[in-house]
Amino acid sequence: MLKSNGRKNKRKDLSAGSRISSARGKNKGDKKINTGGKEPLRKSGDRYNGEGLNGCPVGKKCGGCVYTGVSYEEQLRLKHKKLAGLLGRYGEIKPVIGMTEPYHYRNKVHHVFSWEKGKVKNGIYAEGSHRVIPVNECLIEDRKSQEIIKTIEKLVVSFKIKVFDEDTGYGLLRHVLIRRGFKSGEIMVVLVVADRMFPGKNNFIKALRKEHPEITTVVMNINRERTSMVLGEYEDMAYGPGFIVDELCGYRFRISSKSFYQVNPVQTEVLYGKAIELAGLNGNETVVDAYCGTGTIGLIASGHAGKVIGIELNPDAVRDARKNAKENKVTNAEFIKGDAGDCMERMAAEGLKPDVLFMDPPRSGSTEKFLHSVLRAAPERIVYISCGPESLARDLKLLTAGKKYEVRAIWPVDMFPQTEHVEVVVELSKGDIDRDRSEKKSIAKTDDIGMISGYNKGNKAPETTNVKIDFSLENLDLSELRGR
Repeated sequence: MLKSNGRKNKRKDLSAGSRISSARGKNKGDKKINTGGKEPLRKSGDRYNGEGLNGCPVGKKCGGCVYTGVSYEEQLRLKHKKLAGLLGRYGEIKPVIGMTEPYHYRNKVHHVFSWEKGKVKNGIYAEGSHRVIPVNECLIEDRKSQEIIKTIEKLVVSFKIKVFDEDTGYGLLRHVLIRRGFKSGEIMVVLVVADRMFPGKNNFIKALRKEHPEITTVVMNINRERTSMVLGEYEDMAYGPGFIVDELCGYRFRISSKSFYQVNPVQTEVLYGKAIELAGLNGNETVVDAYCGTGTIGLIASGHAGKVIGIELNPDAVRDARKNAKENKVTNAEFIKGDAGDCMERMAAEGLKPDVLFMDPPRSGSTEKFLHSVLRAAPERIVYISCGPESLARDLKLLTAGKKYEVRAIWPVDMFPQTEHVEVVVELSKGDIDRDRSEKKSIAKTDDIGMISGYNKGNKAPETTNVKIDFSLENLDLSELRGR
């Protein structure tokens, strides 16, 4: 084990959420979801503030919410069944952790603007096409963000702003992206335009903020390319700082237009709480956070570990991660720009072994190169957070080949209600781990399904002192990676 001397950041209690399980109701054939004594989830025939699950105005046209009209308990059953088929060979699939209110959970809303019969319309692309489906109401998008987009559409008409035509390449406004901090209340509006010249820009923003004074920043993203990519490379800060700050698991995170940040903050706290629990940290470990993005998992783990090393290839994300560490007064975490596989290879070559590896790859999963580097570095435990169960099954096959690692736990978390997607947290360990789960201090404290209490309500940043750690990045000779 890599040693750590000195004091560390004060721990924050994390909770892993409570389980959702099917149980027989009072009437034969009825099923209910265990909500810890709270109000039960609604069935598909019920109404939700005037909207039933069958009340989505675009139904399945967009290709996103494939479970429209399916009761939530049935959605969870279907997701569990799918995971059992993909991952059942590795052990028991725990009950899917679901939400009490599986609606309007997305803190990031993106709409494309286009013309239709001489009129401005906004919405989303139909699945597998660039045909725009007008969307005025969506059951999973944040309500406030939807209101702002409706206002922008009206202002586009009144200010006579030309929307972009993909066929001709003529026009200005292409997309609108809105990100809202559910805890902080801060709101970012990103106007994706084809040119820096935005006629009446200041008056446009003034009129928008008059209708929605809660908007804290407006970014002009310039995308001149004939491409399917939403965001361009260059940005102008039209109003405010160009980013928002939100709170997750008691830590504050800076979010820019291009930052990766989980779209369902309620379930993200459940997901990360479960991941920290499965890591079994005792305060002395060296933790590597691969694919660390803006440092969310690593910083949350920092209060439970001796040293955290975050690795990320995206330079903007690394910059945000470092700022997030400074904002939270975390002194035992360091973030470097580089390829995760290369960094793990260097660790193995130097004979340095992390105790715990967190890995949260994209939906396509990890690469063979990275997984082989993990096997050479040989951390005691791996916590694999996956948003792609198919690629997870493929990667687990490689990691468990020859019994190098054993799967100890598989926990699904429903991050995307109404859709077919589900997130999974898997704990892997090599050999016997010297810890007794029954005596381990519990970090789970839950008021309700998907609603965590204690550590995330009004907590201040952790108390910290300088940390002296024998293991450092200099030992890895990572200078070549820093320059990439």
